[in-house]
Amino acid sequence: MRLGNCHNFHDFRELARRRLPGPIFNYIDGAADDEVTYRRNTASFETCDLLPGVLRGLGDVDLSVTVMGQKLAVPFYCSPTALQRLFHHEGERAVAAASAKAGTMFGVSSLGTVSLEELRKAHSTPQMYQFYFHRDRGLNRAMMQRAKQAGVEVMMLTVDSITGGNRERDLRTGFAIPFRLTLGGMLQFALKPMWGLNYVTHERFRLPQLEEHIDMGGDAMSIGRYFSEMLDPTMSWDDVAAMVREWDGQFCLKGVMSVEDARRAADIGCTGIILSNHGGRQLDGSRSAFDQLAEVVDAVGDRLDVMMDGGVQRGTHILKALSLGAKAVGIGRYYLFPLAVGGQVAVEQSLGLLRTEVERGMKLMGCSSVSQLSRANLRFR
Repeated sequence: MRLGNCHNFHDFRELARRRLPGPIFNYIDGAADDEVTYRRNTASFETCDLLPGVLRGLGDVDLSVTVMGQKLAVPFYCSPTALQRLFHHEGERAVAAASAKAGTMFGVSSLGTVSLEELRKAHSTPQMYQFYFHRDRGLNRAMMQRAKQAGVEVMMLTVDSITGGNRERDLRTGFAIPFRLTLGGMLQFALKPMWGLNYVTHERFRLPQLEEHIDMGGDAMSIGRYFSEMLDPTMSWDDVAAMVREWDGQFCLKGVMSVEDARRAADIGCTGIILSNHGGRQLDGSRSAFDQLAEVVDAVGDRLDVMMDGGVQRGTHILKALSLGAKAVGIGRYYLFPLAVGGQVAVEQSLGLLRTEVERGMKLMGCSSVSQLSRANLRFR
């Protein structure tokens, strides 16, 4: 199987499964506990049917949206994800370049492997910075100030990760940063030597957003220890309200799921929220973002921008979310598998396929702009 044979998410995932060492593939593909929420995220879209309109005299189709003050050419964006240069040496550089070509927003994680300053200088497309709340309040302020100075448009605080999820696939393979592989995990790397060659022949692995605070050297702090020792589980709404005031710009919370929390986010001045269960990687058994979307949009959609992510594998999934009131939809694994197998070229290919699917779906729905999508287009089983 080659890149040219990839026509959808499932093809890219299968190619990644064949090419990547097991521990790397399973880190991307895996989720928490029994992975019930991971499966439910995609299955939730299947409970909803599209109801197309015909004979609408369609011309050109406008896929653009405005979300959190940013004009996007397509109604989806690349969510921030960690450790991207572990999957392919281009990492965030590939995702940022592909996003810019698609005319959409991309996110940079505090656990990213390319500095947000480098990416901000290289691309003018909107950029969001995702970070976690640390015990060290000075570190939180420093991270926000750094992002402000770099020209980042949207600040995103992840609120569903005060501790790491129980990702049992990683426990079985011994996957960790730095590597602490089991014997079986090491065998998987030996069977897929091209990944290792790619890894050792390019610039060393770094976490530039955190390298002053997390040592990747001989006595390296693992990512697991980072979550358990540096992040602050006592984070409160008052803490976040202070950060929103200090940022004084577009500020969204990622990981909000309940109506009550959505209202609190609006009350403290957030301009957006992202309904998300972290791709099923945190609390297994939690509700899918799509199933919760209508309830939250009805409660706060007139006060802030509601976005969602999780389980998105098709353009029709995006159309369903937009019809329920989402302002835009985030993708994660959808671009990570292409990144892992082909870098920027593959990410561009995947985003292009998704755009084509959304545009085709819009035409078949009888809609010439995203604003024409509504719940009248949907029926639930």
